[in-house]
Amino acid sequence: MEWDEAKQPKPDFRKKMKTITPIELEIFKNLFASICEEMGVVLCRSSFSPNIKERRDFSCAIFDSQGNLISQAAHIPVHLGSMPLSVRAALQAFQLRPGDAVILNDPYRGGTHLPDITLVTPVFLGSERKPRFFTANRAHHADVGGKSPGSMPLAKHLEEEGVVIPPTLFQHRGKLNKTFLKNFLNEVRRPDERKADLLAQQSANLLAEKRLIELTNEYGIKKILKAMTTYRNYEEKITRKALAQIPKGTYRFEDYLDDDGFSNHPVKISVTLSVKKDQVEIDFSNSALQTVGPVNATYAITLSAVAYVFRCLVLRLTGEDCLSLKPLLLKTKKGTVVDAKYPAPVAGGNVETSQRIVDVLFGALAQALPKMIPAASHGTMNNIAFGNERFTYYETLAGGMGARPNKDGLNAIHTHMTNTLNTPIETIESELPVRILTYKIRPHSGGKGKFNGGNGLIREYQFLEKTEVSLLTDRRKTAPYGLQGGETGRCGKNWFITSKEKRKLPGKTELKVSRGDRIRIETPGGGGWGQT
Repeated sequence: MEWDEAKQPKPDFRKKMKTITPIELEIFKNLFASICEEMGVVLCRSSFSPNIKERRDFSCAIFDSQGNLISQAAHIPVHLGSMPLSVRAALQAFQLRPGDAVILNDPYRGGTHLPDITLVTPVFLGSERKPRFFTANRAHHADVGGKSPGSMPLAKHLEEEGVVIPPTLFQHRGKLNKTFLKNFLNEVRRPDERKADLLAQQSANLLAEKRLIELTNEYGIKKILKAMTTYRNYEEKITRKALAQIPKGTYRFEDYLDDDGFSNHPVKISVTLSVKKDQVEIDFSNSALQTVGPVNATYAITLSAVAYVFRCLVLRLTGEDCLSLKPLLLKTKKGTVVDAKYPAPVAGGNVETSQRIVDVLFGALAQALPKMIPAASHGTMNNIAFGNERFTYYETLAGGMGARPNKDGLNAIHTHMTNTLNTPIETIESELPVRILTYKIRPHSGGKGKFNGGNGLIREYQFLEKTEVSLLTDRRKTAPYGLQGGETGRCGKNWFITSKEKRKLPGKTELKVSRGDRIRIETPGGGGWGQT
């Protein structure tokens, strides 16, 4: 699809463009969102790895010429909140031309952790020399190299986790960067699968490019830009309206990660919320210093968690599913676990620390809005990665949702910063040398209360050949909190089982298993809400 100048509406420069009506605004909002959703369908259906195809561990979005978010699909919160920073890093690195595309995964340039690879593609209209839009998607690859299969190791240095990709031209003037691709594929496990998934990401962006050009052909670029500006102003208005409903004051809360995988010391996450008339300052400066182990979060991850929590709050207070970051002032301290400095490892910061940041934010907000905020959910993505020279696999496991002020929490569900699906047993057993011996709800793991927390789940893997396994899990020592007198949820447990022994495993560990050995993961339940 090409830009058609002849089809463009002829503007009357004697008059100012009419404002976008509320009906038009809603139409454009859904038109933009539909492009992102269709991107996701293309990526899902054309990918090869179960992590993308089955679990749908990816996110898609479109951006304006300055790298500001236009729209996103309902994909993974930890991806979406940080992706604008990756897009801006790509724009700073290159002056993009038609046929170009930028690839990156650097956590210190807007990324999350190394398996999450972002692809950014510019959209040009006709002979214009500057892009009008950018399409972008981020997908979690089952392996990007590093010291262990799945690239989720107990690392002490970022490079131990896999290949670090700074902003790099994946495609130049319509031609793939074969040098980059060759070097990357030489460093990863299952290079055929990695290449196929990268090309699936490229296809998703090209589809969005086609749809954006179709949209501008139909409505005209001036109308599209006016709609984008109007909606951005509307988001800010709605966000300020929601924040104005929070009682003014200062609210503090802290919670802990179990450990960093190398020491037994808990890792503090602390926040102070200062609520003013229609603005909130969110200060994480009192959190623990960055750790040796891989639970460090970059600024982008912390920003993602903040955006997720306040998006939920705006929806709850106004009924509008939108958010502007302008009224939110995020403060962190460089070198802490919520704003780590290179070369700190970050594999668990993306998946575990992000969840605890959410728990801490909701804990503070519960003081201001006690009848609105739910108890803590399971608070971990229960990450397991495994493989050998023949295969790699990665997945996250669900747990119990925290009880809500008016109903029980849900059982065995992904919550907060993760939004992936279950990988069917049939897929795992047909594609991997693994059997799933148990997969069920973990009874009595939710906290009791007037409303009970949801239960976690139990998943037991039996390995049919020698395999390396990595576990990055949390809430094995610190339980998900209850609210308003509700009890805590039960902590999770990890087990290593052979014909001769059953041994409890740490929350974060690496081990080698033999044929017939089993790993059993029991995920935490959610906290209860209200006294019984």
